[in-house]
Amino acid sequence: MATVTREKAFRGISVRLAVHYLENLGGEAVEPVETGDTEGTVEADGWRATLTSEKVGVGPTVSLTEVRIVFEGDEATLAPLVDDFSQKAMRAGG
Repeated sequence: MATVTREKAFRGISVRLAVHYLENLGGEAVEPVETGDTEGTVEADGWRATLTSEKVGVGPTVSLTEVRIVFEGDEATLAPLVDDFSQKAMRAGG
């Protein structure tokens, strides 16, 4: 099967929390992620997620953490993973 890539951004969650959600969905952190980390990678059979974060402005005085995740894997595995992760992130973040 061909590998596909999906990139999504989530606001209001941390890399640490995103890694935790991905671990709950069957992945394993490649390196332990500590509070305050701005990058991480989680892998499982059939997929890999690479995470980065940055502060983004949402107004003149307010900023939020935005976590960008690049999901890679086969389409059959990736589609439900991205949907499940998005549901978890929407409940936690914004």
